[in-house]
Amino acid sequence: MDNEIFDFFNTDLQFIHGVGPVLAAKFNDVLGGRSVLDFLLHIPSYVRPREILDSVIGAQNGDTITISLQIKSHKKGGVFRGRRMPTQIVCADKFAAPVTIQFFNTKFLDYWTEKLPIGQWRIVSGKLDYNNRGGAIINHPDFIEVPENAYKIPKHQAIYPSGEGLTQKTFSAVRDQIFKIMHERIAAYKLSERMLEFLDALEHVHYPETNEDLAPNGTYMAKLAYCELYAHQSAIAINKRNRTESKITRPVRIKKYDLIPKFYEILPFELTGAQQRTIDEIFTDFQKPIPMMRLVQGDVGSGKTMVAMAAMVKMAETGAQSVLLAPTDTLAQQHFAKLKTMCDKLGLVCDILTGRDKGVNRREKLISLKSGRTKIAIGTHALFSADVEYKDLGLVIIDEQHRFGVSQRTTMRAKGNHPDMLALSATPIPRTLSMTVYGDMDISIINEKPAGRIPIKTTKLPIERVDALVQRIAPQVQNGSKVFWVCPLVEESEISDMTAAEERYEELKKHFHGTGLCHGQMDKKQRDKVMEEFADPNSQMRVLVSTTVIEVGIDVPSATIMVIENAERFGLAALHQLRGRVGRGNLQSYCILLYGNNVSPDGIKRLDVLCETDDGFVIAEQDLMMRGVGELLGTRQSGWIQYHFVNYREHRDLFKLAQTAAVNNNSEDEDWAKTLRQIFNCSTVAGA
Repeated sequence: MDNEIFDFFNTDLQFIHGVGPVLAAKFNDVLGGRSVLDFLLHIPSYVRPREILDSVIGAQNGDTITISLQIKSHKKGGVFRGRRMPTQIVCADKFAAPVTIQFFNTKFLDYWTEKLPIGQWRIVSGKLDYNNRGGAIINHPDFIEVPENAYKIPKHQAIYPSGEGLTQKTFSAVRDQIFKIMHERIAAYKLSERMLEFLDALEHVHYPETNEDLAPNGTYMAKLAYCELYAHQSAIAINKRNRTESKITRPVRIKKYDLIPKFYEILPFELTGAQQRTIDEIFTDFQKPIPMMRLVQGDVGSGKTMVAMAAMVKMAETGAQSVLLAPTDTLAQQHFAKLKTMCDKLGLVCDILTGRDKGVNRREKLISLKSGRTKIAIGTHALFSADVEYKDLGLVIIDEQHRFGVSQRTTMRAKGNHPDMLALSATPIPRTLSMTVYGDMDISIINEKPAGRIPIKTTKLPIERVDALVQRIAPQVQNGSKVFWVCPLVEESEISDMTAAEERYEELKKHFHGTGLCHGQMDKKQRDKVMEEFADPNSQMRVLVSTTVIEVGIDVPSATIMVIENAERFGLAALHQLRGRVGRGNLQSYCILLYGNNVSPDGIKRLDVLCETDDGFVIAEQDLMMRGVGELLGTRQSGWIQYHFVNYREHRDLFKLAQTAAVNNNSEDEDWAKTLRQIFNCSTVAGA
């Protein structure tokens, strides 16, 4: 049945006629693999039409043309007075319009003159250029054929994403060989109807006739996208089913102490409805015999930390330990400073462990963790170092979870007996994306801001007015306000007009005495020291010039002004995160988006979105719609699925369809889902 085709799918490309080991290695660099299946999942980017024209007259500079030409004369090239001269084949089309074919590679001069004999007609296809005198030129044609072999020039050429040493002719030749063998296998095997439809869709996208055939919502692209989504969603459904159907269990912890009522008493503010709802969902998870896997999504300043604290206090009622992982030392220190006071009032031992802890100090903390005395541990990746042991780890909380890899999260969970897992994310994610990545987790959304939080006033300003801006914020700085000033680059660059952080720092020092500099190329200890000094309410540092290293990990309630230079170069989500560094106190805060001279209409549109709303989820949806997932996620979200056929922006409806089908599939559907998981390499916990 369908499994028989996988022998061919798994064939190394070097065994396809005309490839060999050298070309296979080059394909590996482009495809990320060197099997037939890797090639099949690598689809063309667009279609280049090559219909034969009667004449060059009317063709535009830069057009790809295919035309019948008669050879009139040869002019061999070479080196003349120190200049390399091309070989020129002077031709004429059917209407006697002159066209010159040029070759610059002197090694093949005789070859080209023999292939293009005077007086003969040839079908030539390539890019048309016009010289300074208006003469039509085709440099190094893509195809040259005698008239009777015109069929060898594709009327609609699929253009593949390529790499060094791989031409489009090579891609086409390998594609043709693969589908030739595929048809032979299809005739020999008894494949299911679904597999035949899948292979038919693959063939259509590898032999497109128009760019519409490669459009996300084209018939065959949409069919392949659904198959890919179904494969991933079925894997997610199995993982969730394995977790929820007692495949992984642990004893329900018994309450020993009564700490939650006192926790609510010492809170300096009233929880929002969204916070309380999320806390209730977490507490319900604690009562189940299966480990919790919950993601809490909340906008900047929505109160996720207090939700995490409530969860840790609830776990402490059972006598078990909790850890809170932060992505940076600075953020860990800030969490510790905020939560330690509350723990002291509750009688809970709270400690912090980071890479800074050495010698006796570190050993004492490790002893306290191993004995169970420390009930709440806050820190960085140091919390899951090999020498760190816990007496009874019950809850793992990961702040800014996308900054920790899967292996790190797995290592942390291995420190306990199937501890509950709570992930926090201040990066709002559109629903279609969260379904993809977090489909095996339960999701809570904190969509309310704490009462009394004053909205940040956001404005955009051309960079020419930066001097006026400095004068405008000077009085506020003198009155105690602190300013973040963010630049995209560290050093001045000759190839970019973006203002460098170091250059802006030198300029602002002339206006503000307490100015600091912080960027990713600084030594980590030095960088943390600068950030801590800026966060200190008693520090004289009033202005911090920085790159995006401050996007997450610094809480300065007295910071009321955020200036972002070349804001049009940032994504919406990054701008929103940066803006969230201010407005954390009870004073009116401001965000000024400085844009450069070469800002595009799309750049202005992004800035307008920031000026119109402070809802992170609305901004995330807009970011997805405007830029698509590749640019939206960049390299920070290394765990995101890299799809072959799915377009997050255009296939939004297919996500829900695939998810519903994956949850409700029957045994026949599951056989097909398993086949698709093999094709798209979707792993499951059970390996199903």
